[in-house]
Amino acid sequence: MYPRESDGLENKLTLGIKVRFSKDEDVDAMLGIYMYHIRRGLDPNTAPIIDFPQIDDIKRRRKNMQKHRLPHLVAEIDKKIIGYAYAVPFRKRPAYRYVLKHSIYVHPDYLHMGVGRQLLPELINSCAAAGYRQMICYIDSTNHASINLHQTFGFYQAGYLKGIGYKYNKWTDSIILQRSLGMGENSIPNN
Repeated sequence: MYPRESDGLENKLTLGIKVRFSKDEDVDAMLGIYMYHIRRGLDPNTAPIIDFPQIDDIKRRRKNMQKHRLPHLVAEIDKKIIGYAYAVPFRKRPAYRYVLKHSIYVHPDYLHMGVGRQLLPELINSCAAAGYRQMICYIDSTNHASINLHQTFGFYQAGYLKGIGYKYNKWTDSIILQRSLGMGENSIPNN
């Protein structure tokens, strides 16, 4: 059992959340969620102009992920996309073909309401079912909610990267979290 929000909002919301594989028609909503989080971390007075992804780029990436048995999930409530999660290869070299890194993004109106708690186990299960053995993520060291969420689902701190991001006019640290999938490193893969 995982911890619950004290105000009870999480329990009311999670009952209506549906997690499913993404579709092309979800991309606009996913891009909006992503842009909110990216722009929020940039100071408009000091940040350089960044080439943000376009809808067609995301559609192409999403289809490529699915072609390689990589999950690309959305969370919706009342047919509104309120979050999404996906996994990509950790590295391109063959030795790392069983390792994924993942990302989860939640609509700003639904933060801290249990959306990540619905997406993350589905992502973990989908990756394990596809034969992957390890899952990794990088989280800003001040994002305690995300760190706690991941630890609840079996992730542990595997590393600490100091001063690697620059946002809010300061350098930020990242924590590397990892967890095994399926048999992890305890057996030889079939393929």
